[in-house]
Amino acid sequence: MPGVSGQPLRYYDFAMAAFVAILLCSNLIGAAKVASISGFEFGAGILFFPLSYVLGDVLTEVYGYARARRVVWMGFAALIFMAVMSTVVVGLPPADTWHGQSAYETVFAVTPRIVIASIVAFWAGELANAYVMARMKVWMEGKRLWTRTIGSTVVGQGVDSLLFYPIAFLGIWEIETVFTILVTNYMLKVVWEAMLTPVTYRVVAALKRAEGVDVYDTDTDFTPFSLRS
Repeated sequence: MPGVSGQPLRYYDFAMAAFVAILLCSNLIGAAKVASISGFEFGAGILFFPLSYVLGDVLTEVYGYARARRVVWMGFAALIFMAVMSTVVVGLPPADTWHGQSAYETVFAVTPRIVIASIVAFWAGELANAYVMARMKVWMEGKRLWTRTIGSTVVGQGVDSLLFYPIAFLGIWEIETVFTILVTNYMLKVVWEAMLTPVTYRVVAALKRAEGVDVYDTDTDFTPFSLRS
């Protein structure tokens, strides 16, 4: 894929692959477990899912909104494939010699409502994150990266949480419980990503040097319904 100067982008594909890998692993591995530390219970995936937002910030800051949007759509497609594959594989009748079906279903079975909530929330949240990041970069003339990473996270994770928890659990949990978990997990995600700001700075600086690009979205078409980069 060519950069702004016509030179090929050496690390964009690696960043895309890392983004999709983090997204799938945090949903497939992390979402299946509720952890408890000192009596505080939380979904284990919350430790790693915010990394996708960190990487989304890096992609937008270095390569621009259009290329970040393309990566979000790749993640969207990967989540759908994961859901379809999980449904098909779990639904296959087990062999008489294999006795792990119950445990397999516990870990890999997907609830359609939660799958829909995850996909919709991810798509909207990541695109909102990229949009805010790109707009703030132009507005602030590329200065004060930390304000963009944290500001875009506040918006993106807010959109993600406001969509995911009501879609997934409203009517199943008490309204008060849905709101409490929504706010708690949202705050944890924002704080966790803010703590990773020094890492974001280092990765952004390294990629800009290596790629020789630093995109400003001054004339970008910000429609979310496009794969053009």
